[in-house]
Amino acid sequence: MKKIIFSVISIFFSIFSIISQEFNSLSMVRLGPKDNALYDVYVIGDKSQSYTAKRWITPFEINRYETTYELWYDTLKIAEELGYKFINPGQEGSRGKRGAEPSGNAEQPVTMISWYDAVIWCNAFSEIHALTPCYTLNGKILKDATDTVSLDLCKCDFEADGYRLPTESEWEYASRKTLSGFQGGDTASGQVDRFGKEDTAIPEEEVAWTAFNSRGTQKVGTAGTPFKEDAQPMAGSGKANGMGLFDMSGNVCEFVWDWNGRYRDTEAGKRATGADSGKERVSRGGSFSEYTPFIYTGDRYSYDPNECYNYLGFRFARTVK
Repeated sequence: MKKIIFSVISIFFSIFSIISQEFNSLSMVRLGPKDNALYDVYVIGDKSQSYTAKRWITPFEINRYETTYELWYDTLKIAEELGYKFINPGQEGSRGKRGAEPSGNAEQPVTMISWYDAVIWCNAFSEIHALTPCYTLNGKILKDATDTVSLDLCKCDFEADGYRLPTESEWEYASRKTLSGFQGGDTASGQVDRFGKEDTAIPEEEVAWTAFNSRGTQKVGTAGTPFKEDAQPMAGSGKANGMGLFDMSGNVCEFVWDWNGRYRDTEAGKRATGADSGKERVSRGGSFSEYTPFIYTGDRYSYDPNECYNYLGFRFARTVK
């Protein structure tokens, strides 16, 4: 009995630690329709893909930052006590030690995790915050990243209030949205002013960590700040895009929900969630790595959901009413 009570107290203080971090890597931005509209509309793949489609966006929140290793690690430790199981422990950015306690690079994005790990982490993060987990199979909440068959077949409850990966449509919307409209899919996120006016004088390296200006991951939200190895910028001190989101281009490539496939038009007002099945899950945004150099808002990559690399990470979203 004492052991159970101690475990509960330990989890409580761990949760409090996550919420009260000096740099709060949990910072959600609400996006979608305004002025009582039911949805916002845009064209996915515009100016970047040979095939495009209309998308109907309903209200959602997306994290301002890529998921940091510190947030990942603290949540994973609580999740394991709650019965969650992961394939990979993750690492601190591109050069960290797998599964190690957070160190001086804890505000870099978590990498070396698979799509399966990210989905299970989202379910755990939801439960820890007393929200309804989104990923289930036959009504059962999924807690085991090694059960890849169930995860390939799983459903995402987009009406649940828990944390989840953004859909590809939500991700591109968030990366291109400005106060006055949308930037083109052939630009890096934030490579226009906040009102949507394009300015070709803004170089990509001022809004994104890429293979041209970084040899690895950097602290989240620091692209565009003066950089020295011995005087690193503060997380969140860089240049955000039109909606206040950081690193939507560069740093790490980000997992989204969708199976890879051609864009297809959906019924007016219906959420697009990609193909029902496939072989690879989509990732977006490009990274610092020469293997993912395409960082424009309309660029796409896809990977087997088992794959993990030091340039792959994620950010989370959630549905709001």
